[in-house]
Formats: sequence, structure tokens, C-alpha cells
Amino acid sequence: MPRAVTIGLISDTHGLVRPQCFAALEGVERIFHAGDVGGRDVLAILSQIAPVTAVYGNTDLPGDPGLVAHFAETIAGVTVHVSHGHELGSPTPARLLQRYDADVLVYGHTHKALVHREGARLVVNPGAAGPRRFNLQPSVARLTIGDGHADVEIVWLG
Repeated sequence: MPRAVTIGLISDTHGLVRPQCFAALEGVERIFHAGDVGGRDVLAILSQIAPVTAVYGNTDLPGDPGLVAHFAETIAGVTVHVSHGHELGSPTPARLLQRYDADVLVYGHTHKALVHREGARLVVNPGAAGPRRFNLQPSVARLTIGDGHADVEIVWLG
């Protein structure tokens, strides 16, 4: 039986990697950053935990060679799509599900942690891990994929 793969999901760091991110993302094999990174230093710090793939958000520079507009990757039979969500204006699970056809859709932008399942498909916003804004608690997420199925857990950063 194939083993499960755990991916760390993070978004909206805006230049800040909280120390709690290290414990929250401990043991992940990869990190997917859903935009509004806030500079290369953030990616360098996160890469101490695991290899990072990142998209740019509305506050990042689209021409940054370390960031892409969006990406999709198949992991253990599950396709994961990552974008910031700002390309949809105001991203919602319904808009993401309509626009992209991956099994798991990861986005940021709203700073609100969200897990939405529709049939076999999953929409995840890990929340904002950076500076506290909009009176929301900072968070990241852990996405576990195994046997063609994906589960996610939001991890609140105290």
C-alpha cells in the first residue's frame, strides 16, 4: 500500500514567517505557498522546513522568477491546483470549482481559513500566516494525500 504524502499549505505571509510555522509544518514533504509571499526571504526560511513551490499574489511581483501565476501537480493520484485566488476577483469555493478542474484547489487572498468539500473535490484556504489582519487568527494547513484521497487540517498559529 502506498504511503501517504503530507504537504504544508501556507498563504499570505506578507514578509513574515511566524516561529510557530516550524512546529505546524514539521514533517511535511513539500510546502505549497498560495501567494502574497512578501519576498524571497520568506521562501528561504520556509525551505528550511521542506522544498517550497509558490505562486504570486496581488501584492507580489508577477515577474519574480521564484513565483508562478498558478500550478497543478498530481500527487499519489490526486491533482492539486494552487493559485492565489485574486485572478477570480473575490474567490469563493464555487468560483474556484467552476474555473479549475483539479481534485484539490488551494488558494489564499481572503486571509480566511476554509475547508470546503464538494463530492470528491476539496477547496482549501490555509488562511493567512503572516501579519495579523482583519481580526483573524493566523493559520496554515496540512494536506494529507494517500490512496487517491485528500484530507486537510487547519493548524492555528497561537
